[in-house]
Amino acid sequence: MFAAGTDTTYTVLEWVMTELLRHPKIMKELQNEVRTIAGDKLNITEDDLDKLRYLKAVIKETLRLHPPIPLLVPRESNQDVKIKGYDIEAKTQVFVNAYAIGRDPTSWEHAEEFLPERFLDNSIDVRGHDFQLIPFGAGRRGCPATEFAMAINELALANLMHKFDWALPGGARGEDLNMAESTGSTIHRKFPLTAVATLYSF
Repeated sequence: MFAAGTDTTYTVLEWVMTELLRHPKIMKELQNEVRTIAGDKLNITEDDLDKLRYLKAVIKETLRLHPPIPLLVPRESNQDVKIKGYDIEAKTQVFVNAYAIGRDPTSWEHAEEFLPERFLDNSIDVRGHDFQLIPFGAGRRGCPATEFAMAINELALANLMHKFDWALPGGARGEDLNMAESTGSTIHRKFPLTAVATLYSF
């Protein structure tokens, strides 16, 4: 359980930093929100997280495009059922493709684009109630650590944005960043992200 939680958490953070480096305007807007909420405080704390609407939208959008576990934990049908013309017998093992669901153009406008603003004016959440976004699964078999994972990701990202300005090494441009994915039960970047952190002077 510890390995699964650690692996998926750092995977989400690596993908969110990748998308922010590819989209500097979004990163700047996120930094402005975090630094405004932080004020004179040295660190962002859990008490601040509810005020960080844009940060939550950035993480949701990252989970939509880059769910750390693309195929959720397998399920088993408990009765014969017909879905979209397919006959699925009872006791059939079923894999839910969270990756494809998050990029489905019938559910998402501009499905392949990184647009955190799509989450600012709607109530779609990642906790398994909205089936167009289920990176943690849904129902009784959903991830038991969803709340913990979201709090850790939000807290880590907020403090990374609060304390540092970020760039790619050697003056590389975000649009040139290699977005290749590894294969496996968890989708990591094929080539680990390297970024340059510059301490922000308050």
